Amino acid sequence: MKYKAVDLFCGAGGLSSGLKKGGFDVALGIDIDTAALKTYKNNIKRAKVLNKDIKLVSGKEITELTGIKKGDCFLLAGCPPCQGFSNLGKRDEKDVQNKLVYEYIRLIYELEPCFILMENVPGMSRGVGKEIFKDVVVKLEEKYHIQYDTLNAADYGVPQIRKRLVLHGVRKDVYDVLTGILNTKELPLLPEATYSKEKKKGFKRWRTVQETIMDLPEIQAGEDAKNVNIANHVARKLSKTNQNRLDNIRKNGGDRRSVSAELQLECHKKENVSYTDTYGVISLDRPAPTITSGCTIISKGRYGHPTQNRGLSVREAARLQSFDDKFIFVGNIGEMSLQIGNAVPPKLAQASAKEIIKYMKLFEENTKEDDNREVITI
Repeated sequence: MKYKAVDLFCGAGGLSSGLKKGGFDVALGIDIDTAALKTYKNNIKRAKVLNKDIKLVSGKEITELTGIKKGDCFLLAGCPPCQGFSNLGKRDEKDVQNKLVYEYIRLIYELEPCFILMENVPGMSRGVGKEIFKDVVVKLEEKYHIQYDTLNAADYGVPQIRKRLVLHGVRKDVYDVLTGILNTKELPLLPEATYSKEKKKGFKRWRTVQETIMDLPEIQAGEDAKNVNIANHVARKLSKTNQNRLDNIRKNGGDRRSVSAELQLECHKKENVSYTDTYGVISLDRPAPTITSGCTIISKGRYGHPTQNRGLSVREAARLQSFDDKFIFVGNIGEMSLQIGNAVPPKLAQASAKEIIKYMKLFEENTKEDDNREVITI
């Protein structure tokens, strides 16, 4: 049996892709970004798509599009835009995008799904976003039992160091049924890590850049590998000076602070310059740094290719976000990079999906009108 999910703020489909791989039937994706939705439609093919401002979307409209009614056993997932909470953003508590989390809460109350999932940057639960998040938790706890924590995507098979705030919730009446079935007072709702930085029994080692992207064919800056049947393996153009700069940085340890004096940028000669990862080269033997919307631009972070004098290609960035090669991005290189950087890593979403479906299946199979039903243990 396929369990239904609705994906708010769906973007290009990272969360939906992971939910599908975890066993969900994604019924609807909603986003205001037309370019991202072209990619979404191209990959999450069975889902309906609504290109609309979330503030104008009602629970009734979602019901009309999907057939999902208020109180049904389904997952309502949402990843509200988070630039105002991000370490890389402007960190503005008054940012209007921060308030979109309340639109998610509004739709939760209008539809009362059995299960909810929210993913965001850790800054939402501390610093600038702390008061907003506290308020969000209070509102959710009126009807839901929730658990949240900051998870590292690398611990779930994503070849990238990416810390995200993940919140899972179960409607209280459903939670009471589940705890009764399992004869326990509390359920662990968040997925357990399956990968580890260190060698540890029962865990796989973190996935590295080497094993993730180095089988792709070599390309030059500005080249698109169309002739080898690998979609989106295209890199941005670079000046000869920047190619020489990357080569020099790589030979001197991979950090732009070690570049020779004649290749050093004027803005980097100042003392106490921040953002030292810019123009850096990615290491092969560890997960990648956090993949952002600037993931194909060497001046936006440590996005220099490990062995070639260019930035990451779109396909390499997608793989480092844990998208498989069948997931094809649509748009120009800037639009595709934005879609990748803004996405939930599918493997992290898949881990959430498996955990939620475990309880969804347990609840549904033990609330059927069948006195001879068998109680499932997990």
